[in-house]
Amino acid sequence: MTYPEVLSAARGRMGPYCKACPVCSGQGCRSTIPGPGAKGLGTGFIRNYQKWQEICVNLDTIGENYPPDTHLDLFGRRFDLPVFAAPIGAMKLHYGDLYDDAAYNDILVPACCRAGIAAFTGDGVDPAVMASALRAIGSEGGCGVPTVKPWNMELIREKMASAQAAAPFAIAMDIDAAGLPFLKNCDPPAGSKTVEELQRISQWAERPFLLKGIMTVRGAEKALSAGAAGIVVSNHGGRVLDQCPATAEVLPEIVEAVGGKLKIFVDGGIRTGMDIFKALALGADAVLIGRPFVTAVYGGGAEGVLAYVETLRAGLTDTMTMCGAHSLADITPDMVRLPK
Repeated sequence: MTYPEVLSAARGRMGPYCKACPVCSGQGCRSTIPGPGAKGLGTGFIRNYQKWQEICVNLDTIGENYPPDTHLDLFGRRFDLPVFAAPIGAMKLHYGDLYDDAAYNDILVPACCRAGIAAFTGDGVDPAVMASALRAIGSEGGCGVPTVKPWNMELIREKMASAQAAAPFAIAMDIDAAGLPFLKNCDPPAGSKTVEELQRISQWAERPFLLKGIMTVRGAEKALSAGAAGIVVSNHGGRVLDQCPATAEVLPEIVEAVGGKLKIFVDGGIRTGMDIFKALALGADAVLIGRPFVTAVYGGGAEGVLAYVETLRAGLTDTMTMCGAHSLADITPDMVRLPK
């Protein structure tokens, strides 16, 4: 399948909220929860996408002519691309009845591994959501990152312990999920965590611990103090708080503050190989992409995932070639032009 074919097929299999738009920019689903949009006006999702588009790349084809190397070495593993599928859950609620969370992860996790990348998996109120994700990751030799919601500490410790059996190469927490309405109604309460609590959670992980949902220098410094091995610069896809800056806007200052001290991922509106190039030029080590992977699964199953990853690979390779970068390490800030 080609990716346009995947998109076309997805439009008949998703809904009613997600439209499988030709460009997943937040315009077609704004202000839809349930759905892939956002609570409030949905401006965060739209801004995330737009800000990547405002960054230009600098063409430079004077140099040696050989294929770019897109490999990423991370936490003892080698990946073909600096790309990971972002954690997404509640599939039937948000995207349609074709797949529940278990079926989605059973397709996504092995397909990502086959494509030379890996998937972050989601969490949910139903314990079966995390359990099924861990089975999928375990079946692929730990090629995946289970992502735990910021539940109360007792439940987090239970989930961290259960994750060990799957031997994932890292474990994450989407701390930005603290703004999701269903977490606020938990008993005992769930939501924001202190640095001291995150230090304990990092120890429970027993492997690289990643904090997703960092949007300020102060937040990045707190994540570093908490013992995180990496952070994901993320505003939860622009879903949880209107009037946030875009991830592309805050990434450079976060990189300046903590770059080299921990691994830095970024998500939010990244859709193409050129977007990936821009993120790496701004200092990210890798990116997470969410909704397009859902569309890929709904539109073509494992084949859809492979088709989408191939479009990312082709776009990144072409941009690197045209901008004079022969490896990921060669991608530098002077290869992009920021809006004034």
